[in-house]
Amino acid sequence: MLVKDVMNPSVAIIDGSATAQEAAKMMGDGDMGSLIVVKGDLLLGIITERDILRKVVAVSRDPKKAKVTEIMTKDVIMIGPDDDIEDAVEIMLAKRIKRLPVVKGSALIGIVTATDICAAEPKMIKQLTELMLLPQAKKVMAG
Repeated sequence: MLVKDVMNPSVAIIDGSATAQEAAKMMGDGDMGSLIVVKGDLLLGIITERDILRKVVAVSRDPKKAKVTEIMTKDVIMIGPDDDIEDAVEIMLAKRIKRLPVVKGSALIGIVTATDICAAEPKMIKQLTELMLLPQAKKVMAG
């Protein structure tokens, strides 16, 4: 099965000049865990709930002043629509990420998440469960 068979072509995007508060509101309103950060057609990064928690809330930064471009993840790992889903899973596991923007050439055409893959490929649930449980496993090991 290919990435294009399971990806979501509706990608939630936000302009890089937006604030952390605007990003958090957009995520909350849309029940999303991340937004792709763009400037025009250029993909700049990805911002997640975790970015906002760690880089704004936990350090008492003003979410009305913190720009998305200051707190986003800049080195975005992407995948192509014609790549195999198993490749997407391997990337997610190796990089410990749950979302991959899908690009064709330089155009953002979708996003694929661990949840999308689990819904389409039940046999991969075991592998992706490991990814989703990694943070919990660390806590157990730490104390």
